[in-house]
Amino acid sequence: MTALTELLLQQLENNQTRRIIKDEGMGRWFTGQEMQQDVAALKKVFRAANLRRKDVVLVCLPNSAVFPLINQAAWDLGIIIHPISPTTPIAELQADWQEHRYPLMLVTPELAEAWSLPAFDRLAAPLLSNPTLQVLTSRALLGARQPALPQTPDDDDLALILNTSGTTGKPKGVGLTHRMILNAAQHNAKSNHMTENDVAMINMPMFHINAQVMSTLSSRVVNARIVVTPKFSASRFWDQCAEDHVTWVSVVPTIISFLLLNDKANAAYDRLKDQVHLRYVRSSSFALPQERLRDFQARFHTQVVEGYGMTEAASQCTINPFDAPKIGSAGIPYATDVEIFTASGAHTKAANVLGEIGIRGDHVITHYMDPNLESFKNGWLLTGDLGYFDEDGYLYVKGRKKEIISRGGEKVAPAAVENTLNELPFIEQLAVIGMPDELYGEEVTAVVVSTTPGKNEADERQAIFDYAKDHLAKFESPTRVEFVNDMPRNPTGKVLRPQLRDQLMMVGANK
Repeated sequence: MTALTELLLQQLENNQTRRIIKDEGMGRWFTGQEMQQDVAALKKVFRAANLRRKDVVLVCLPNSAVFPLINQAAWDLGIIIHPISPTTPIAELQADWQEHRYPLMLVTPELAEAWSLPAFDRLAAPLLSNPTLQVLTSRALLGARQPALPQTPDDDDLALILNTSGTTGKPKGVGLTHRMILNAAQHNAKSNHMTENDVAMINMPMFHINAQVMSTLSSRVVNARIVVTPKFSASRFWDQCAEDHVTWVSVVPTIISFLLLNDKANAAYDRLKDQVHLRYVRSSSFALPQERLRDFQARFHTQVVEGYGMTEAASQCTINPFDAPKIGSAGIPYATDVEIFTASGAHTKAANVLGEIGIRGDHVITHYMDPNLESFKNGWLLTGDLGYFDEDGYLYVKGRKKEIISRGGEKVAPAAVENTLNELPFIEQLAVIGMPDELYGEEVTAVVVSTTPGKNEADERQAIFDYAKDHLAKFESPTRVEFVNDMPRNPTGKVLRPQLRDQLMMVGANK
C-alpha cells in the first residue's frame, strides 16, 4: 500500500454508515460501506481483465460520484487513471486509443455503442454510483495475457495522467504520482482551512486537476463530505448550497460572473440566503476582475479566495491568506518554492521584478510524459506565466509569456489591460489579444461580450477608447474593439486566444 491508498481505505473503514459523497445527478448520498462495495466491484473488473501495475485506464465519463471510486480501485492495484473530457468526439477518442493503446476504458453507453474499432469486448459494470458504466477492453492487448500476480504500488508510482489546459499548442501529458497528489491534497486542505465538518461542492469537470485534487482528494484527506454535480447550473447553485449544507466551492471566474448576472440565481439567493452557509469560494484558473470579486462578496456575503496553481503542481502553488487577502493578487506561496526568472536566466523573489514564474516542491512534476526540456531548469518548472512579487511577497500574475502583445517594440500584458477595462459595467466577458498590424507588428485588440449584445456597440466601443485613454498607458490602450456573442474556451473556461484570433481574422477576410 502507498500512504495515499492507506488513507483512502481507512476513511471508508471509519465511515461505514456515514454519508460521504452525494451524486447530485442521482439525488443520492453514498456511505463509506457503499463506496467500499463499488471499489471492490471495480477491482474485480480490473483483475478479470488481467490489468497490471502501471497499466493506464482511460476514463471518459461525465461528472458523477464514481470518479473517486474508480481512482481508489485503480490505485490500490497500481493502475494509472487518465481522465478526459466526456464531450470528446468518438473519432477523436478512437484516434487517441490508436496512439496510446489503453488496455481498458471506462465510458458512457453512448460512447460504447459508437465504438467501431475491431477486437474490443464490451462489458456492463453496474455500480451503485454509476449503474450504466460501460467497460471496453482490447482483446489484442489483453487476450494473450496470463493472469497477473498481485503487485504492490509504491509512493512514486503514477496515479494520474492529466492533459494540461493550456491556451496554445497541443496539451502536454502530466504524470502525477501517489506521493505528489497526496502532498498537494494535504497542502490544499491546510491552507484552505478544511475540516471534517466541511461539505465541498464540485461544479468543475472531474477530468481536471481542480476537481480531482483540490476538491475531491483534499476533502477525503480531512474526512469532509463531497457533493458532485453533473455540471454548473447558475439557477440551481444556491438551492444546492442550501439543500446539501455546502460550505465551500471551487469555481472559475466565469461562474462568479454567471451568478452575479443570472436573474434566477439572484432570486434563488434572496429566497434561500438564511439557509446558505457558504464560508468561501475558491477562484482559480484565470484572473478574476477585481470589481467582480468585490461585487460577489458584497452581493452574496461570501469570501472569494484567489490563488495560483496548475496541473503540473497537482493544483495550487499560492493562496491569499483568509485574514489578509490582497485583491488582484494570487496570494503568497504555500508549500511551494516560487521565484521569478528574468530574461538573463537569473531567478529572484525580489519585489517588482517582472519575469516568468518558476515553481518547485514536493507536489510539482520534474518532467512531462513527453520530452520537454525547455520547461525545466535546475530543478525548477518554468510555468510560461509572467508575474512579479510585491514588497509583501504577494504574487501578481500578468498573463502567459506567449500571449504578450508586441506593439511597436513595447510589450503589452493582456491580463493587465483586461483587469482595467473590466471595470466598465457593460462588459460581460473580455479578452485582449494581438491582431496583425503592418505598421506596429500587433494591434492591441479588445474582444468583448456585452451585457447588451448588438444594441450599443458604437457607444460602448467609444467608452472603451475613452476609459483606456484615462487609465492605461498609450501603448497598452486598445486601438481596435470587436464585439462577439461568445468566445472559444477550453473545458476549464480559459479563452483559447489563438482560436479567437483566427476567428476574427476569418471574419475580416470575409468582409
